[in-house]
Amino acid sequence: MSDDRLFLVTGATGKTGGATVDVLLERGYRVRAVAHREDERSQRLTAAGAEVVYTDLLDLDGVSAAMRGVSGAYLCYPIRPGLADATMIFAQAATEAGVRSVVNMSQISARREAGSKAARQHWLCERLLDRTDLLVTHVRPTFFAEWLTTWWELRDGEGYLRLPFGDGRHAPIASVDQAYVIASVLTDPAPHDRAAYTLHGPVESDHHDIARTMSATLGIPVHYEPISVEEFAAAMTRRGLPTHLVQHLGNVAVDYQHGVFAGTNDVVEKVGDRIPQSVEQFVAANRSAFDASGPYFVPA
Repeated sequence: MSDDRLFLVTGATGKTGGATVDVLLERGYRVRAVAHREDERSQRLTAAGAEVVYTDLLDLDGVSAAMRGVSGAYLCYPIRPGLADATMIFAQAATEAGVRSVVNMSQISARREAGSKAARQHWLCERLLDRTDLLVTHVRPTFFAEWLTTWWELRDGEGYLRLPFGDGRHAPIASVDQAYVIASVLTDPAPHDRAAYTLHGPVESDHHDIARTMSATLGIPVHYEPISVEEFAAAMTRRGLPTHLVQHLGNVAVDYQHGVFAGTNDVVEKVGDRIPQSVEQFVAANRSAFDASGPYFVPA
């Protein structure tokens, strides 16, 4: 490939960021990956061929330095306080550096009336980026397929998903499938300027259906046990999750019950040129992740 553009990827040691680095490198592009510290994950990025820089997204000087020579950038901020400041810093640093485009990781629940503080901030940050001269695209995924490993409990040879989602539905999407959309937009941003893409997997299901699919794939009984939002939030608090995250999780659970996370579409196929993984395919490809309980399961 003769294309020598440089792309900046934040959240590069995380799920969508790391996968986006891999896709861009596989396509022959230069990648500058942002990490907070050197560890096994950042070392993997270096070994893969990325230039790794260490900074915090709330550090204007550090982000400005990371933007130098960059054509397009991926903004991915975790669910923690500081999103608005990080977005302002990112937009300013990108503008000063002459960056052409930004892909912004938002949320499917991002809207003015959101009960989640994080989701409302994402909506505000979308509006902020839309007011810049950058080519901007927002991606709004439904719940990641990886969530199934986070709240998974393996007990006495059987699996349990104890979650506050009632009979709501969604089409889980794997982070790698999102990465194909992100990489495609970064490398050809103009057709997607000011677009807000919801990202879904191929099959919409409730968690009873998901549990049945997981059971058939793993070869063990898997149960979905609906719990209240209050029980879920209390369990997350006992596990020491930050208040900001617990407030977000409780409110998006209510959104989920009301259909905010539902639906499916063909964005991954049309924009990312990839068929997204089903739950069955994701579980089969990540079977070892279900050999033990996930980090945040809610015990009975």
